[in-house]
Amino acid sequence: MKSSVQSPAHRWMRVSVSPACLLLLFCLPALLRAQTSSSESPVPILTGDAGYFTNVQGGKVDLAPVISPVLLLPLGERSLIEARGDFEGDFERKNGNGPFGGQIQKELDYLQVDYIANPYVTITAGRFLTPFGIYNERLYPVWIRSLQEEPLIFPIGTGSSNGGMLRGGFPLNAKVNLNYAAYFSALSTVNAVDSDRTAGGRVGLFLPGPRIEAGTSWQRSLEGTHWNAFGFHFAWQPTLPLNVRSEYARSHAGSGYWIEAAYRLSQAHFWQRAMRRTEVVGRAQQFFAGAYQYQAGGYALPYENTSEDDFGLNYFLRDGLKATASYGRQFNPDGNFNLWTIGIAYRFVVPLGRVGQP
Repeated sequence: MKSSVQSPAHRWMRVSVSPACLLLLFCLPALLRAQTSSSESPVPILTGDAGYFTNVQGGKVDLAPVISPVLLLPLGERSLIEARGDFEGDFERKNGNGPFGGQIQKELDYLQVDYIANPYVTITAGRFLTPFGIYNERLYPVWIRSLQEEPLIFPIGTGSSNGGMLRGGFPLNAKVNLNYAAYFSALSTVNAVDSDRTAGGRVGLFLPGPRIEAGTSWQRSLEGTHWNAFGFHFAWQPTLPLNVRSEYARSHAGSGYWIEAAYRLSQAHFWQRAMRRTEVVGRAQQFFAGAYQYQAGGYALPYENTSEDDFGLNYFLRDGLKATASYGRQFNPDGNFNLWTIGIAYRFVVPLGRVGQP
């Protein structure tokens, strides 16, 4: 999937930003000014999440510990350096009933610098999460996911890119806001920071009243045989503790969709207090193999038409700590099988200094 090595002239520092951290960049200076004098400065923050999961797929047991630290380094009130690493274990039994063994996969998800040019444009340079759909940027961390299994179509158009990006948003009128992202990525074959040579973007419309967002994404491969990928996304968060999300994506290797609903029992007063900490979630999804389905394996996509239904429970032990369990059933021409997941996810935030110290 990745090819050719960049010339020395292209081996510059790779840096970029996620929507959550853009929000932090907008809000952090104002919050700090409200608590401290104007001569005081924001501090770096180490945050992220960690988890330990046991996956059973068709009777095969897999242990998957993961930790994803995030470093946020504010540079004044208009710039931010952000980086996230991903360390994920993949351990399975050797020789049937032997001890578990395997490897730890290491990835630099992003290392980026962001500059807020004005209220409507943020300029990003470096390595960033590819803005295709909503799952990659908003839902990927194990603490945020409602189901730990990634959607079947997740590899289409997603991953990380090395290059530059413009993103932002502005109101079209009193009822509709527009958000956008446009980017270019250079080719890199360096392990842990690889990327394809692509260009693309995403546009979304958000309606604050009904709390609905809908948008579309596009990506063009600029290396080898050029191809297009495009997608659509939809998200709805009503006044109930309910999240409804869905995506559709299509590329030369196939197409598909997923739709997911997660409901928190916090408003169910007839339940005991413990039940109000519980979230129930369901997802339905399908993947349809494309004309170039022989390339699907290189993108971690199914080789054949596949459908899957999942049901899960999340229990919030306390703020920043949740237990999770799910069951799914996958259907494809090679045979049907069950998928089980059980584990725990933890979110952490550590200020790297005293708030307010310059």
